[in-house]
This record gives sequence, C-alpha cells and structure tokens, in this order.
Amino acid sequence: MKRFYIIGFLILMSFDTLSQISFKYASTQALPLELSPDWLMRLFLNPWLYGAIAGYLGAFVTWMTLLRYAPVGPSFAASHLELISVTLFSVWLFNEPLNAYKILGGVLILLGVCGISRRCRGRADLCCPPLVMR
Repeated sequence: MKRFYIIGFLILMSFDTLSQISFKYASTQALPLELSPDWLMRLFLNPWLYGAIAGYLGAFVTWMTLLRYAPVGPSFAASHLELISVTLFSVWLFNEPLNAYKILGGVLILLGVCGISRRCRGRADLCCPPLVMR
C-alpha cells in the first residue's frame, strides 16, 4: 500500500504542476489583457488553457482516489508538494529567480510533510479520526 501512496502523490503532483505551468503559459500568451472578442478568441484558442483544465481534472480524480485510501493528515500535507515542483519549473521555464525565501519555503514544506507523515505512522486514531454519525 505504501507504493500506492507514493505513486499516487507523484501523479497528483504531476497533474497539479501541469495545471499551474499551463496557466502561467496561457496567461503570458493572452496578453495584453482587454475585454474584447479578439482577446476571448485568443484565450480560448490557447492550448495551454486546455492543458490547465486537463491538469485540474486529473488532479481532482487522483485526489479523490487518494483520499479514499490514504490518511487525511499526511495526504493534505503531501498535496502541497506541488508548490516545490512549480517553483522549480518556473525557475527553469520562466527564468524566475530562486531566492532564499523560496528555498526556505520549500524546505519548510518538506519538513512539514515528513513531520506529519512520521507522526501519523501507526496512529490511525490521530490522522484518520472515525466518522461520527449524529
């Protein structure tokens, strides 16, 4: 089951990264921003917009599948790993600067995910509270 979680979160991170990078490309190609039929046509004919939608749909299906089997606490924390991948791809693809704040943020996200995962190991009562029906 551990392999299922790792593969699932890698797929989730890939879909989330695809959607964010696609939105960045779509937004830069939709400039200049203006409310006109030409701009709407330029926006809706942009393939990156559909890459973003596909990424969101894939992430939604993957997330719902993971939540069915994985503990909620570590799952929620691990779902934020895409912030690191989007930052790294943005540095590479968009020449965004990689500064100390971004590095510190990535390290804190990794520490948080590792800390929650380690804390929840074998503690189903803590990370998967039972459903209470009223």
